[in-house]
Amino acid sequence: MYLVTSDEMRRLDRQTIDEFGIPALALMENAGRAIAEEAVRLLAGAGKPRGAWAILVGKGNNGGDGLVCARHLRELGHDAVLVYAVPPEQLAGEAAAQRDIAERLGIPARAFADAGAAAWDGCDGLVDALLGTGTAGAPREPYAALIRAANASGLPIVAADIPSGLNADTGETAEPCIRAAVTVALALAKRGLLQHPGAEAAGRVVVRPIGIPEALAAAMDVRAFALGERTFREKLGLAWPLRRQADAHKGTYGHALVAAGSRAMSGAGLLAAKAALRAGSGLVSWALPEALALPMAGRLPEAMLHGVPDDGRGDWRAAPPEALAALAAGKQALVIGPGLGRWEGDGAWLRAVWEAADGVPLVADADALNMLAAAGEQGGGGELFAAWPRRKAPVVLTPHPGEMARLCGLSVREVQRDRIGLAQRFAERHGVTLALKGARTVVATPDGTAYVNATGNPGMATGGSGDVLAGIIGGLLAQGLTAEQAAAAGVYLHGEAGDRAAAARATEAGLIAGDIIEAL
Repeated sequence: MYLVTSDEMRRLDRQTIDEFGIPALALMENAGRAIAEEAVRLLAGAGKPRGAWAILVGKGNNGGDGLVCARHLRELGHDAVLVYAVPPEQLAGEAAAQRDIAERLGIPARAFADAGAAAWDGCDGLVDALLGTGTAGAPREPYAALIRAANASGLPIVAADIPSGLNADTGETAEPCIRAAVTVALALAKRGLLQHPGAEAAGRVVVRPIGIPEALAAAMDVRAFALGERTFREKLGLAWPLRRQADAHKGTYGHALVAAGSRAMSGAGLLAAKAALRAGSGLVSWALPEALALPMAGRLPEAMLHGVPDDGRGDWRAAPPEALAALAAGKQALVIGPGLGRWEGDGAWLRAVWEAADGVPLVADADALNMLAAAGEQGGGGELFAAWPRRKAPVVLTPHPGEMARLCGLSVREVQRDRIGLAQRFAERHGVTLALKGARTVVATPDGTAYVNATGNPGMATGGSGDVLAGIIGGLLAQGLTAEQAAAAGVYLHGEAGDRAAAARATEAGLIAGDIIEAL
């Protein structure tokens, strides 16, 4: 459930040893055993009940974990050979103690500097125990050469805690970086394992306990979590999956207003409104420019259509913001932005809605986010809508990386460099709930909590997918979920539906936004 930084993991490890008296060697023993068991499981899944492993050993504690792993692999009936990245005499502390045990047990050992890739001739797999969470930057020699040779071997690699060369906090990958089939995260998952490109380098991530009490993470106020049933239940207070009351009626589950769509992008409003209904909102009203009301009539018979005066233009340029605010009165959620379009003075228009409907929970997406970004630029210093007052009701922003870059005055590359950290800082600074979309969407809340979502697939990178997410979150808000609950549950359900929809097609590439709605 918890996602930790390298510093948090270091402090948890130290506290376990110093305050609870669990020896470092005991933690290392548990870690090595867990890595060995997952390595055996990997080969067994490939139809090899017995095999030979090369353990790539660095000089730190990660190398010590690998030395223990070699011992347990032998006890489990596998062959193991140690491949040292540096001369064994350079190991110190617990790693040196494990080196001595391995020598006394007669476990074969070779130096990569002498043997090169031939060090693992005849092996069925490699264990990466080179560099742990305490290292930073690109691996230096001789580690770099060893990592490149391991990747080129074609053998499956099991990474101990984190692939060597991967930033444990941000998910950035150095050149070179181990490409693992399985990563055995020890005690708790590290943030970088769930963020791209690190998630791809890590392969399948398995979290294994090693004796560090998980309760320490709560006591330390760790504020990043992987979304899943346990997080929904224990952290977000939601029974999962979401269920409806037996004696419910349509009024029980709220009324959402979707303000979306224009002549060129009317489908965006249709998708968002339909998604709000599929997410369970008892009632959904769709507000759109009046000239589009008749053409859209009957396209979504379950929603109530409200044409907003537009001087016959078919866009929002002439639509009075007070008319939209009046429609929002009494609703439990307002979704605004998908297919809205842009025009001169649109920031002032959005601010008028923002203030007049400030008692209604708001989801701002797409063009509404671009209006906010422009307001930030006009406010000076890149400050997000600097002069705008805080709303009484919560705000959920749903930017993709490009929109997030505009909101923050950064490049997309800078946004992607540390998605979790940036989302936390932004949400806390501006008092909003943020869903930073993309592979492994991050939800951050005003108190600095972050949730990382692992559902979804590349097929969802298609026009309209974001409109569907905005509608889902709005539909959940209308049902009385908090902004935190609605955003977290919304991104999870959105990805889960995308996975179901993709599974029903020949390839992910054929997925369209409407498929996601139908799979909800």
